[in-house]
Amino acid sequence: MRKTLLLLVPTLLLGACTWGITLDDAARNVRTAWSGDVSSCRDLGKVTVSVMDHVGPVDRNNITVRDELEVMARNEAAKMHADTIKPLAEPSDGSQPWGAYQCGAHQINPVRSPSAPANSGSASGNAQTFPIHSG
Repeated sequence: MRKTLLLLVPTLLLGACTWGITLDDAARNVRTAWSGDVSSCRDLGKVTVSVMDHVGPVDRNNITVRDELEVMARNEAAKMHADTIKPLAEPSDGSQPWGAYQCGAHQINPVRSPSAPANSGSASGNAQTFPIHSG
């Protein structure tokens, strides 16, 4: 019984950390430019968001942490009237800086390496990201 309790408590604590971080209605229109060129967009500033990346000695799932950081950045960017965000650095200790931009009708073109052919098999069109919710 005690071993079961020791395994169950961290699982419940980790699961509880994702509750309450939801995408606001206004943030649904905020796109994420993971590697896109935002040079034609108006720079509205920077937001830095933070979540718990561990509970006690237990590290939280990296994908969940990244997802929550993106959701929070989109929420903050919407408050700034931005329609696009772009990560400025990798997450570190549960914190990540994001650039907030107003791109309007400007299409965000992916950044290609100079040696990559014009059609390198990358996805085109209007891709959107959606948060992954753990059950």
